[in-house]
Amino acid sequence: MTWRRYRARSLAILFAGLLPAGVFAQTSYTWQQIKDKFEATNPTLKAARDSINESRVSEITAYLRPNPDFSFSTDGTQISRYEGVWRPFAGTQYTTGVSYLHERDHKRELRLGAAKQSTTVAESSYTDQERSLLFNLRSGFVQVLQSKAVLENAKENLGYWDRELGVNRRRFSAGDLALVDLNRLELQRVQFEADFETAMVNLRTAKIQLLTLLNARTPIEQFDVTGPYDFDERLVPLEEFRNRALAARPDLKAAIESVELAKINRQLAVANGSTDPTFSAWWSHNPSFNNPYDNNTLGASVTVPLRIFDRNQGEKARTQIDIGRNERLREATQAQVLSDVDSAYWTLVQALNLLRPYKAKYLPLATDVRDKTTFSYQHGGASLLDFLDAEKAYRDTRLAYLTLIGSYLTAAAQMNMAAGQEVLP
Repeated sequence: MTWRRYRARSLAILFAGLLPAGVFAQTSYTWQQIKDKFEATNPTLKAARDSINESRVSEITAYLRPNPDFSFSTDGTQISRYEGVWRPFAGTQYTTGVSYLHERDHKRELRLGAAKQSTTVAESSYTDQERSLLFNLRSGFVQVLQSKAVLENAKENLGYWDRELGVNRRRFSAGDLALVDLNRLELQRVQFEADFETAMVNLRTAKIQLLTLLNARTPIEQFDVTGPYDFDERLVPLEEFRNRALAARPDLKAAIESVELAKINRQLAVANGSTDPTFSAWWSHNPSFNNPYDNNTLGASVTVPLRIFDRNQGEKARTQIDIGRNERLREATQAQVLSDVDSAYWTLVQALNLLRPYKAKYLPLATDVRDKTTFSYQHGGASLLDFLDAEKAYRDTRLAYLTLIGSYLTAAAQMNMAAGQEVLP
């Protein structure tokens, strides 16, 4: 068996031993699958959906009519004996009555309108809460992808260094390399092993955080995500992102809907200042000793409150002020939307300005320098220090490139949150 095949086999055994046995039974989820699973299982979102249902049920209460009142009374009961006969209820008067409060000025309709508008605001608030949580979820998803890319890079670097060690061990055996130089190369492997172990821990931590957002108890060895870990150089103009955000941001919708709710509450306050009459009707059984046939009577009445002092002035003033307050909040929310979009946009621009030269120039250049310096060192044309510096420069450049991709994907998630919809993949 050649040294190259032996080293490749040893690395495979090493990596297989480092990974748990359950890793080979992993289930990989795409972003859409993670998102669907999150929306179905996250307890915070479930609680927010319950608040919408609570608001919707309140619409039933808001449109109910006032209950009528029923009364029954007796009077004049005498327990007496007349001509030797007991007549305990002979003089009793019976009266039954029904009264009903009639609401004027469309109070029921206005209460129902306010309740429905409150439900609309609750729905927009739920969507806004989901928007923020989805940003956290997308950031966690990107973190797992980034950790996987860094781990794969650490594996490649470790494998590459082991191959170089194999070459230099043969050089040492042939007398072409000093022992001190070989030992320095052996010591350098510690850095590659540390990079690998750190990347492994970071991947596990990222998976744990993502599983927490999913409210899942899946072992991390059986959980994985998959997706493109790259960037798109195309970027639409800033004004297009702004327009999409103004049309879709749920917090802005909630602010606009809150203004409408305040206006309905104002109308309801004015209506509550009006007079609501109470209609009553009754029947009484009132025995008359003078007229034996005059014992049943009917009656009716109308009670009208006199709104002399209390005309609901306080609520009228409060709701008028509340309209202005919600209009100011709407303007502030709109300004915040535009600020969020602008910040996310320029973060994307900065990430792309760094990624383009890395991909087109610096990464190929670092690879070329490493390969040529390695070749020169193996043939005596470069020093050990030059070889180590070239390897370190490649490792740093590659790691910086992968980190920048992660920053770009996080900025894309930030733009999606700022726009209130997925405008970037």
